[in-house]
Amino acid sequence: MSRAAGGECRKEAAGWEGEDGQCDSGIESLRSLPGGRETPAAPEGPSAAPEAPEETLAETAEERLDSSYGSGALPEALPEALPEALPEALPEALPGAPGDRPEEPPPQPEGLSRQQLEALTYLSEDGDTLVHLAIIHCVPAVALCCIAQLPREVLEIQNDLFQTPLHLAVYLEQPSVIQALIHKGVNPGLQDRNGNTPLHLACEQQRLQCAQQLLEGTATPEGTTQPRGHHQDLQLQNWQGLACLHISTLKGNIAMMSLLLESGANIDVREGTSGKTPLHLAVECHDCKAVQFLLHNGAYVDAQMYNGCTPLHLAVGRKDATIAAILSHSGADTLLRNMENETAQDLADGNDDLLLALLPFDDLKISGKPVVCSE
Repeated sequence: MSRAAGGECRKEAAGWEGEDGQCDSGIESLRSLPGGRETPAAPEGPSAAPEAPEETLAETAEERLDSSYGSGALPEALPEALPEALPEALPEALPGAPGDRPEEPPPQPEGLSRQQLEALTYLSEDGDTLVHLAIIHCVPAVALCCIAQLPREVLEIQNDLFQTPLHLAVYLEQPSVIQALIHKGVNPGLQDRNGNTPLHLACEQQRLQCAQQLLEGTATPEGTTQPRGHHQDLQLQNWQGLACLHISTLKGNIAMMSLLLESGANIDVREGTSGKTPLHLAVECHDCKAVQFLLHNGAYVDAQMYNGCTPLHLAVGRKDATIAAILSHSGADTLLRNMENETAQDLADGNDDLLLALLPFDDLKISGKPVVCSE
């Protein structure tokens, strides 16, 4: 499934399916909406709705409130119709048992009745709010209308996968929804079930514009000392121990790396499992451009992992003479020892290319003339 950017679906993610073929909520349950169950179009006016047996209403509620992509929860006619008729249409469009609704809804926004507010704050069986569902089904007009009406606390509700609407808006690249949520003051540091914040997802999916919006929304305005809204912790790690700069380095995304560093990310941040810095990861990926970019921006060339290995140890261990030469020319210490008491020179023993990269012999002369070795 592919639609234009700016609030449209951009990709289809593989979703988990249960025993009954039911998909879970959120970004892993994206299914093509046209392929789902068709739901009859709702009448234009509330008074035109025919009475139906309770069993029929229950079935309709189950189909329309399910966050699976196999459901017809949001017909394509809604983007144009719902924003203007939201206060009148929502109570009938979102039926549900009183026990499923919050007993004490948030403060009532001006112009909405209690019944309308309960409809806006209804939670599906997967923990999705109407805002979650509108984003999942790529209907930003509905999401924007709800964001304008709802308080921040409701917009920060996490579904069963611990995804907030902001997580989903980043994953599905809906910039208008991201901007509206940030302006509403939602917390961008909430983590999903994998420990990822929306900024982690932006780095993983390489959504540079989304990352810019997230960072601009939490930046400190000029002439002030207090940041707007919530502080964005750029060193925060997900459950794999990766900070945002680690992820963008693994992706080789120089533009994203530059944005994070300009926003205050620590260039030598160590990941939580083995203590690798972004420079270690760039060496492991054999990414010369990332290595040079990090060194140019002040990365510590002799940073050591928990086992004592430096980036030069990794380059030599992977027999990457080109990166070993870059590190050596940047001042890497070839005699630092890891926990196994090995130096980079020890690891290069017997490999002429690596030894030449570590020991360029720039003082070697033949007939009184220096020998110059090309890379």
